[in-house]
Amino acid sequence: MQIFDISQTIAGGMAVWPGDQKFRSRWTMRIRDGSACNVSAVAMSVHTGTHLDAPYHFDEEGPDAGSLPLHHGLGPARVFEVPPAQPGISAAFLERLDWHGVERALFRTSASDLPTDRFCRDFVHLTPEGAEFLAGRSLLLIGTDAPSIEDFASKTLSCHKILAARGVVILEGLRLAGVLPGDYELICLPLKFAGLDGSPVRAVLRRPE
Repeated sequence: MQIFDISQTIAGGMAVWPGDQKFRSRWTMRIRDGSACNVSAVAMSVHTGTHLDAPYHFDEEGPDAGSLPLHHGLGPARVFEVPPAQPGISAAFLERLDWHGVERALFRTSASDLPTDRFCRDFVHLTPEGAEFLAGRSLLLIGTDAPSIEDFASKTLSCHKILAARGVVILEGLRLAGVLPGDYELICLPLKFAGLDGSPVRAVLRRPE
């Protein structure tokens, strides 16, 4: 069984969305200082690294992270490669792909090859027409290696809203370098945060030998 870790490593100095809480960690107890054990504490945005967006992120009445349906992050997934020359994940681009049997779709772009301490605002994103196409396919989850499925400048988060209206869970910030296009099993679960708008995840893909 091949296992691919498609999560970002959470560490000091990693890139975050401009304006978000940067990752910080500190020790509250240390064995070296005479304590019985090591205990650490962290401060971070719930959208740090690889994360799931809860509908509450963009809808005051939407479900929180603790209410995300777990089965959406567990099961068959297909990885699609988006060529570097492709300006956006549009309906025209998506129509050319093979959607037979797809329940969860993950998009690999050039974002997977960026240094972890660099935030690039010009990432490949989903277009509203592309979101409408995906919403019409009754998918359970959409994932991207970009920081967001939206254009960086978006103020309406229209793609998030289009997908959420059809019950599609949104996974962002993947690391798909070294993962070939094709079919896998996705395992991706959020923390059970009450009242929060998202959650970091440990996401992996599995493929039988």
